[in-house]
Amino acid sequence: MKEILSSADNRFVVVQSEPAMAEQLEAVQRASFPTLAEHELTLAHHFRSHMKYFPEGQHAVVEGESGRVVASSSDLIVRLDLANIWHRFVDISGHMTLSTHDPTGDWLYGADIGVHPDYRGHGLSTLLYTVRQDLVRRLRLKGHTAGAMPKGYGSVQDEMPLERYLLEVIRGERSDPVLSVQLKRGYAIWGIIPEYLEDPSCANYGVLIIWRNPDKVRKGWL
Repeated sequence: MKEILSSADNRFVVVQSEPAMAEQLEAVQRASFPTLAEHELTLAHHFRSHMKYFPEGQHAVVEGESGRVVASSSDLIVRLDLANIWHRFVDISGHMTLSTHDPTGDWLYGADIGVHPDYRGHGLSTLLYTVRQDLVRRLRLKGHTAGAMPKGYGSVQDEMPLERYLLEVIRGERSDPVLSVQLKRGYAIWGIIPEYLEDPSCANYGVLIIWRNPDKVRKGWL
């Protein structure tokens, strides 16, 4: 395995995902998204498909001592119209296969990121977001985007509209398990995507987040 990035204490390393990891990647997926609809889970055969279509965009975090895969991210390149953002996760991801990967596209799209619950709190998502943003800059794409899950909204959906929930998260008045982390990584909320996926924790909503490539911003290309 070729090491791409390591944690400060060298306990964890980020590597490009390999087919032999597929079952472990599925285990991380199931542990990370216990309420996601079964037909929208990314399974071992999906992860192998990712590596076929866009190997450079697939990353795993491995614990050095045990060799265990404890986190992962999956990305594809898409052509994105920010004026018309509605889409479903299963469609943009090619039903989780990444067959929709477009090498001529302009945005890196985050199809999946998960950290096993036993390994949260070690900065593993930060490692993965760093690798993703480095890939954006290396490929000279416009930026990184994803349909983020507002995982805390499902429990309060009867109390407030999603717009108010998001405003409170942006202001730091409320913490969301997913969005708060992404906002700290430099992402901005662009818009709401109804019926993005099937998961009661986010009331089936997705939230389009974007991180713009600073190299292109400086040159006035965005």
